[in-house]
Amino acid sequence: MKIAFSPCPNDTFVFHAWAHGLIPGAPGLDITYADIDITNGLAASGKGPDVLKISYAALPWVLEEYALIPCGGALGRGCGPLVLTAGDELAAEAGANTHQTPDPASLSGRRVAVPSERSTAYLLFRLWAAQAVPGGIGEIVVLPFDQIMPAVRDGKVDAGLVIHEARFTYPSYGLKLMRDLGSWWEEDTGLPIPLGAIIARRSLDLEAIAKWTRQSVQYAWAHPDASRDYVMRHAQEMSPEVTEAHISLYVNKYTESLGEDGYAAVTALLGRAAGEGLVPEVPASLLR
Repeated sequence: MKIAFSPCPNDTFVFHAWAHGLIPGAPGLDITYADIDITNGLAASGKGPDVLKISYAALPWVLEEYALIPCGGALGRGCGPLVLTAGDELAAEAGANTHQTPDPASLSGRRVAVPSERSTAYLLFRLWAAQAVPGGIGEIVVLPFDQIMPAVRDGKVDAGLVIHEARFTYPSYGLKLMRDLGSWWEEDTGLPIPLGAIIARRSLDLEAIAKWTRQSVQYAWAHPDASRDYVMRHAQEMSPEVTEAHISLYVNKYTESLGEDGYAAVTALLGRAAGEGLVPEVPASLLR
């Protein structure tokens, strides 16, 4: 079975057991490792593999061909994307104290780097900015996620939208947190934040794929040391401490099962985004 997911620790941790033939009855996997912006494109092309990890923001464009698998993905609390700035210059221009949290209003007309324009992070940013940035953002610049913090630090952009392990490492770049969009979403909705979804072609045995995925998650929790070498091999030079923090944050009860809260979060995100004209409307029947 062909599958594509990112080399990030949460994905390799989740799929280690299935990838290594440790799930009874599950077919072998032919794996493509790719960042989520690439897997989003593969799914939208109609020529993607059987199973993929994509952004929830990309879901509305692929649901005719692919079904949402109710496990294996990334939702949660305290794990949202961050809006970062170098801080001092924007604060000084706005007449604010440089030791205070940067004011979102200072982003009006500015350049902001984002990792993708078809990502949950970008959807949340657009929804937040519509409330918090009078006059709107000036220019959106798409950069690979690992280039965003250096670009903000070096003054190439005024702010950056970051994901993944940047939550743990941004202080080392001398950057300041303007807004945690996960916290904003949770305060606004009371729901977890939907980040990454597992999807599979509707022509396949979806119940079986969900079962094998869930068993792989459960195996990872029951044998946390088994996947360590595999995870670190793909961890893109992350330290073991950051890798463990990454897994702890993004692999949680919603990874084992979306549940009612998970489905409510997905419905809320896509519904709000459709209301702003950011994504096509999604019939509820296609989500389950």
